[in-house]
Amino acid sequence: MSLTIPLRRKLVAGEQAAGVWLTLPSTAIAGTMARTPNVSWVLIDAEHGLINDTHLYDLSNTIAANGASPIVRVPSEETWLIKEPLDSGAHGLMVPMANSAEIVRGIVRATKYPPIGIRGFGPMFTSATGALGGGYALAANNELIISVQIEHPQAVAEIEEICEEDIDVVFIGPFDLALSMGVPFASEAHETAITKILAAAKRHGKIAAIFCLNGEQAAKRFAQGFQMVSVTTDIDTLTTAFANELSAAIGKNTDVNKGYSM
Repeated sequence: MSLTIPLRRKLVAGEQAAGVWLTLPSTAIAGTMARTPNVSWVLIDAEHGLINDTHLYDLSNTIAANGASPIVRVPSEETWLIKEPLDSGAHGLMVPMANSAEIVRGIVRATKYPPIGIRGFGPMFTSATGALGGGYALAANNELIISVQIEHPQAVAEIEEICEEDIDVVFIGPFDLALSMGVPFASEAHETAITKILAAAKRHGKIAAIFCLNGEQAAKRFAQGFQMVSVTTDIDTLTTAFANELSAAIGKNTDVNKGYSM
């Protein structure tokens, strides 16, 4: 039995996969994002968003029902934080601050059923993947999408070893990467590190992915060779749209502060 993971099908086919970032615990917003044309995946942000474990089942099912893959970003790599999103039906995980090959090996162990890993059996609520119970468990190790975030110079230094592990996606968090490197965002040193990560992912047959704030940035990253790119966030899109319409109404610019701007 195979799982219903549209994002995996798209990635295996070599197609570009555009995604969006959900920070608000709203099934209405999640469904709207998921059914927007050209959205392949929706990231449920349980690290920096206003989302916790009680929201994961409903959000995952809403996103999947509207044709996209729900991917949950957990707060950290701890095993107990990894189990619940998967048991709630997420099509994959994103784990932040995967700063070493050793950390990545622990992530793999936590996300895989034995004999590969240590994930406990309890797929009673995984209907968003199209399977439950034993059928789900037989397919999960091979079909769920495991993504690790590269956000620290130590991870850049160990990127070859990280890419040798049993993961699917190497996802660059460009803001934390710049902060942890102590360099300006989009500086030469920052872009050099991004290029190094991209090249390593391609050498090892991993999907190279990156976070962007808008379509213009995303188009450049797709052209650079990234296959999986986030295009915008719910909160930034709402903020920008409100500001633009208010500016048009009152005839002057409305300055806005957005959470991911630097």
